Amino acid sequence: MKKIGFIAIACIVFLLACKNKAKEITSEKEAYKKATQILEEKEKKNPVSFLTVNSHDKNNLIGQTVIKGSIGNNAKVCTYKDVQLELSFFSKTGTLLEKDIETIYDLIAPGKSVDFKTKYFAPKKTDSISVKILAAKTTN
Repeated sequence: MKKIGFIAIACIVFLLACKNKAKEITSEKEAYKKATQILEEKEKKNPVSFLTVNSHDKNNLIGQTVIKGSIGNNAKVCTYKDVQLELSFFSKTGTLLEKDIETIYDLIAPGKSVDFKTKYFAPKKTDSISVKILAAKTTN
């Protein structure tokens, strides 16, 4: 008799433990989903904070300035597209000569980067070029 009582108690404890474990797993999944949604909202509101740009330039044989670079996405959830870049052309003394806007029509997944290349006839006396991200759209 004692064995049957012990086995019954062990089965009840085991079933309760399994039920609690299932509730715990469900709770963890809900918390993860909520945290992901909050992060996604933050990444959608301010894409410029999650995008980086690196670039370099050179002149080609016909006098154009060739600007090559890459745009990186540091976001964890959002994929960005249609990134607007501001190209600023400066003289040797740091005077702004001209500003142009270039849009890169490509998808940039979280943790990935995309290369770009553009050509311009830069203003005379251009010594340096600055590339800055202005805006981007999200795909979601």
